[in-house]
Amino acid sequence: MPKSLCPPLKWAGGKRWLVPTIFELWNKCGRPRLVEPLCGGLAIALGLMPPRAVLSDINPHNINFYKWLKRGLRISLPMENRAESYYAHRERFNDLIELGQARSEEAAALFYYLNRTGYNGLCRFNSSGRFNVPFGKYRRIVYREDFSTYRHALARWTFYCGDFEAIELAEGDFVYADPPYDVQFTRYAQQDFRWDEQVRLARWLIKHRGPAVISNQATDRVVELYEALGFQTRILKAPRRISCTGDRTPADEVLAVRNLRI
Repeated sequence: MPKSLCPPLKWAGGKRWLVPTIFELWNKCGRPRLVEPLCGGLAIALGLMPPRAVLSDINPHNINFYKWLKRGLRISLPMENRAESYYAHRERFNDLIELGQARSEEAAALFYYLNRTGYNGLCRFNSSGRFNVPFGKYRRIVYREDFSTYRHALARWTFYCGDFEAIELAEGDFVYADPPYDVQFTRYAQQDFRWDEQVRLARWLIKHRGPAVISNQATDRVVELYEALGFQTRILKAPRRISCTGDRTPADEVLAVRNLRI
């Protein structure tokens, strides 16, 4: 496997544990361009380190952070693990959203700080688009100020914020999709990712003539959806690192594959 970079953001449902499995499938295909329609915390891309990638998400704030990461982001704002600092920075971040400055370097830096300092690394917005995650109360946090090491790795990666169906796929692209879990709460952007979105994503994937891989919580209807569309499925045990209940019992996750063998 290539030398990887650590994902700079904490991400609920992050797939760093799945990198060796995805790498094996990607490597079988000759390491083509990686396309992630819902790139989330960027664990897979930074684990595989593909020369070329198209990385998309419906959340404009993680995409803005990644675009500044690609430029070699350096954070100068004070980052403290204190509730007073957290809520002041959260208010400033929400002000930037309302002022139409959510694509700024300051917004990217604030998003990183809020992600590292907020509760359980959650990324959650209310119906008005305001970030509303509470203070995390961590004993110790290691913050990073200089992201220049990411600049070279991301040089040929394209970041896109928008609907996955707008992505232009080439036949040989390796598509990996990791949609929000099939659970009641799915609001990590201003829009919900409901069941009809899960179905729409699955139907979009079967149009691709190249290799397509998807991972999700192994609910009965998710497994049935992908098996009915001709995907090979495999159940894996996913470690739980972020849980609102404190439960760290491994969870069943489905890996569904099309146009290549598991």
